[in-house]
Amino acid sequence: MPTNERIRHREVRVIDEDGNQLGIMPTQQALAIAQERGLDLVEVASQANPPVCRIIDYGKWQYEQKKKQHEAKKKQTVISVKEIKLRPSIGEHDYEFKKNNALRALEDGDKVKASVRFIGREITHRELGERVLARLEKDLAHVATVEVRPKMEGMTMFVIFAPKK
Repeated sequence: MPTNERIRHREVRVIDEDGNQLGIMPTQQALAIAQERGLDLVEVASQANPPVCRIIDYGKWQYEQKKKQHEAKKKQTVISVKEIKLRPSIGEHDYEFKKNNALRALEDGDKVKASVRFIGREITHRELGERVLARLEKDLAHVATVEVRPKMEGMTMFVIFAPKK
């Protein structure tokens, strides 16, 4: 028996457009009911025994699903992480400039990753990098909380700030 023939003779549980169960019936009978009402027969649970089908307006259902997805996407907030790069021996003006950039990003609702890059023998003086990050943490305390404490990763020490709610 071809595949189509097997499907036609299979019995399915049918649910109408109002959510009421019409019972278990042959697929042909369910299709006839759907066509009589000017709607579509859609299989919603193929793993169930017997499979569950709904009588619905398929085009309208698809449209409503797309609309729900669009609404869910609207309410979703995307948080990006901005990075500011510092050096252990950073000048006062450069520090202020980068601090202001971090402030601006935090006020916009973004997270900020502040990293101190050590080059060459600077790595022997990690305390200089820790001081720079501690100063930045103190300066940003009124608008941000520390999400990740200062941490070393290779030749870079970094800290991540999240905006306060």
